[in-house]
Amino acid sequence: MTDRTKKLGEYDRNFVWHPFTQMKDYEKEEPIVIEEGDGVYLVDSEGRRYIDGVSSLWVNIHGHKVPEIDEAIKDQVEKLSHSTLLGVTNPPAAELAKELIEICPKGLRKVFYSGDGASAVEVALKMALQYWQHKGKPNKTKFVSLEYGYHGDTLGAVSVGGIDLFHSAFKPLLFETYKAPSYYCYRCALGKTYPSCEVACGDETGKILKEHHEEISAVIFEPYVQAAGGMIVSPPGYLKKVRQYCDEYDVLMILDEVATGFGRTGKMFACEHEGVTPDIMVLGKGMTGGYLPLSATITTQEVYDAFLGEYDEFKTFFHGHSYSGNPLSCAAALGNLEVFKKHNTLKKLQEKIELLEEELKEFKGLKHVGDVRNKGLMVGIELVEDKETKKPYPIKMKMGWRVADFAREEEVLIRPLGNVVVLMPPIGISIEDLKKLLSVTYRAIKKATEES
Repeated sequence: MTDRTKKLGEYDRNFVWHPFTQMKDYEKEEPIVIEEGDGVYLVDSEGRRYIDGVSSLWVNIHGHKVPEIDEAIKDQVEKLSHSTLLGVTNPPAAELAKELIEICPKGLRKVFYSGDGASAVEVALKMALQYWQHKGKPNKTKFVSLEYGYHGDTLGAVSVGGIDLFHSAFKPLLFETYKAPSYYCYRCALGKTYPSCEVACGDETGKILKEHHEEISAVIFEPYVQAAGGMIVSPPGYLKKVRQYCDEYDVLMILDEVATGFGRTGKMFACEHEGVTPDIMVLGKGMTGGYLPLSATITTQEVYDAFLGEYDEFKTFFHGHSYSGNPLSCAAALGNLEVFKKHNTLKKLQEKIELLEEELKEFKGLKHVGDVRNKGLMVGIELVEDKETKKPYPIKMKMGWRVADFAREEEVLIRPLGNVVVLMPPIGISIEDLKKLLSVTYRAIKKATEES
């Protein structure tokens, strides 16, 4: 280890508090200091090259050092790095909004910028609440959210979340929501089996709306994949069924596409798989290709129009952020969209998805793999102590992390969610590197589970 790496590791241990990390364990290890990105590889301070198996926490889309995004940021920084969006605009913010509306599901018309996914979720919740006030229905203040849902770590986002491990400590600060069952087929809360269930989990949401729609503002969930919940993939028809219930009972639908947007599921947005347009859609993570913080809350014209009025009516949406519509971030996002167009990314992605799904069949034969699920290049491999009973490994065994540690020895970086091994590489990954990622993960799972 070089002196420079030792020094940086010392600074890190002494001064940095890492997110979602038990620092007592972390401080015992030598940190990996990532200094460079190159395509789908991350390079550490010792020169080791790792496949970025989770897209640097699900944000990197095409890889690192993407020329189109690099140039977009360089060009913009020579003109303007930041200007407020309060009362004025800037070229990248205006141009990006136009580009987003052109690729979004039909019916979405207005873009509200924030800095990260959780902030954009907060915008969506407040927007939905205030919309109904302007529509003369002030009692519609509640939300329906899903078990195992995750929408970020700000208080509103946590309130509509459904992962006790992340959220229970903050319960005294949260508002109450109606909780509907997840679309978690492997561990169905209703004890049913797809397809004979006829997507009964969606009907459970419908029952809540039928009984309480007069006080419910919106239903919020992640379309097709509950990412942080364990890469839980919904059965076909769920999304469309919930859309129909929202229409029937006059409730807004908020779709959180922070993790699923920008090609992750094989289409630009996950809701396109069933031709559904939400009333409000939330974007983040991959919006800039993994370069800079930026998110957006995108609404229909109808929602937007409810906020129009005379100055003294105070219908204004009183919400905003210092860096809303930041020109550098918006320029990066424009570069990201240019790559999709220039390289026909979504079309090329289909071959990779086919390869992935074929290779994943091999994982199902492993003794301690209970479920293998994916939508596009979003993958969850659920490890179990007993395959027949679906008994999970005890948390203390840290089985997911054992797999990640063995993968790291073969220069692949992945980050599990409990007993779920997560793969979510950049969609720009080559076939060769995708095969390597899968083969290393297979060996790591086999080694970790068979030695336990």
